[in-house]
Amino acid sequence: KAMLINGLAGSGGDMFPWLFRQAKLGPLVGTRTWGGLVGISGNPGLVDGGGVRVPKFAFYETDGTWGIEGHGVDPDVMVIDDPAVMRGGPSRGGIDPQMDVAVDLMEKAIREQPFKVVPTPPYPARQGMGLPTADH
Repeated sequence: KAMLINGLAGSGGDMFPWLFRQAKLGPLVGTRTWGGLVGISGNPGLVDGGGVRVPKFAFYETDGTWGIEGHGVDPDVMVIDDPAVMRGGPSRGGIDPQMDVAVDLMEKAIREQPFKVVPTPPYPARQGMGLPTADH
């Protein structure tokens, strides 16, 4: 697996790549995420219909730092998603440099670590399982 990231991703777009990396699912390809994880919730409205937004919860690391808050998640492979290059998409002659790099990385991973079919083990012997005959 590979994940594409960029600076337009914040909140869950910061958390998801952090979790993806934490779980060691694959490389992050692109540019650093935004770095905004402090959330707002449960703020009452004002009598005039206005509102106040107050930070209520945030993500922080087990080492006591704010981690990615205010910084974002750095990619493993830096690739800029240049709109001028991507213009029109693949069907109109544009390319997606991040996707191209991610596909190359995945093809390399498949070559280096090919899929191995795991044989089905013999079915377990289940005799003697369940309620003892005396309890029927």
